[in-house]
Parts: sequence; C-alpha cells; structure tokens
Amino acid sequence: MLSRRNTTTQLWSIEDAVGRGDIGSALRWYDIALRTKPQMSDLLYPVLKQASRDPLIREALVRRLEGKPPWLNSYVRYAAAQKDDPQSTVALFMGLQARGVTIPGSAQTSIINLLLDAGNTDQAWRYYAAVRPGAIRTRARDPQFTALLEAPSQFDWITLNDNSIGASIERTRDGGTFEFSAPASIGGPVLQQVQLLPPGTYRLAGHSSGIAQDARALPYWTLTCRSDGRELGRVVVPNSAQAGGVFAGPLQVSSNCPVQTLTLFAQASDAIGGTSGQINRVVLSAPTQGAR
Repeated sequence: MLSRRNTTTQLWSIEDAVGRGDIGSALRWYDIALRTKPQMSDLLYPVLKQASRDPLIREALVRRLEGKPPWLNSYVRYAAAQKDDPQSTVALFMGLQARGVTIPGSAQTSIINLLLDAGNTDQAWRYYAAVRPGAIRTRARDPQFTALLEAPSQFDWITLNDNSIGASIERTRDGGTFEFSAPASIGGPVLQQVQLLPPGTYRLAGHSSGIAQDARALPYWTLTCRSDGRELGRVVVPNSAQAGGVFAGPLQVSSNCPVQTLTLFAQASDAIGGTSGQINRVVLSAPTQGAR
C-alpha cells in the first residue's frame, strides 16, 4: 500500500473523489497534498482556483480554509493575483471573512485594484467598503492621513515616488501628515487617490506647512477623469505662510465621468533647495446644495 504522503496516492485520490462528485473528500486530499508537499501548489492552485467558481465548491473550500491550514495565506495571495474572474475571488474572501478568517491586506488590495482596473467599479467599491468600515463614496478618504496602510489600494492614498521625488505619509502626534520633496527643476505627481464622485460641484480644502515657492512653482491638486485624463478642476496650494496654511477651491464633476483621480502635483522649482512641504489635511466635501 502506498503512503498518504506519496504524491501519486494524493493525485489519484483527488481524481477519484472528483470523479465521484465527492467535493469534501477531494478538498481533504488537496489539504493533505499541500500540507506534505507545499511545492505542489504550482500544480494544484490553478485547478482549485478554476473549480472554486462553482458556488458549491467555493463554499466547501471556505469551510476547509476556515480551519486555517498552513497553505491558507499562500492560496489567498495566489487567488487575489489571478486576473480571470475576480468576482469569484471576492465571494471566496467574503465567505472567509464572515467566518472570522483574516485576509492579508496585500490580497485585499490586489483584488480591489483588479476589479477597478477591469471596470467592475461598483463591486470594487463594495468590497473596499467591507474591508474599510466607515468609508464614504462621495468624498476623499482618510483626510488626516491616519491610516498608514502597508498595502493601500487605489481607493486609499497612494504615494508616488521615483528616483528623484520623495513622497511619504508619516505618523505625527496628531495622526499623520504627507511629506514631499524634489530637487531643483524636478516635478511631478506625488500623491493620488481614486474617487467615485457623482456629478456635482465639490470643494477641496486643506492645510499645508513648509511650502514656500514662487507662484509658478506652487504645488496643486487636480481632479481628472480616469477614463480619458480630462482635467475636471485644479486647486493651487499657496505658500504656507499665507492664510495660516489653509487652501481651498471648487472642483466640478461632469455626468460622463463616473470614476476620477485626485492627484497632488509638485511643480518644478528653480530654487537651489528644490521644492518640499507637507499636507496635513485635505477634505473633498460632498456636492454643494443643488448640484446634480
């Protein structure tokens, strides 16, 4: 008799259970195989991901993963990275979360971004709202940069760094702040968050510190249409010595632009020290009364 640790035994047993329509037995042998030989994930994960499109198999898989086998996080990350049928992956994740299984933040982010990039905006938001309780669709999220996420999704603040421009969200005594810096003659986007704003007139307001530039080198916020890059509005951030560092301005969302991107740009400066500063707060408020 062959041992249960023998690969041939495991694969034959999986095939036999599948042939008999015994989902529970098939998953039990998947579990045995992946516990004894983790490298078999290369062979078994693609088959399991494809099979889990079936609601009955997916529910049985949730029950198996509820026991938190050693391959749980490995499979979850694999499933989240697959671009085909992210909807079934969301259903799997929601089932696991309902049973108290924690989904790694990187896997949550991966599936949210996949759905958003595939045009499944509403489903991307529903899952995002499920993993970020209190998130509001009609305004920018995390106005004081307190989340400090290790794996932010496109619905969260994303810092944009390259070899020249530095950008980071830092913890402060009052919560958090966004900091940026760029050498002389270098500029570009430094902070970004995807929005799902209904048509209407919005107000962007916030507070800065450490910004001191000529008028042509001041940073600015822009709201663009994600589908075609159309600019929907721009709000310049004045020098922090003016108005106590407060900035504000209107943004107009048109009816033919359901998904937008809010971006902070650092403009190139001729100053020897380049450009730098902090954004301590930014609020994108709901439409003004009467906006449609």
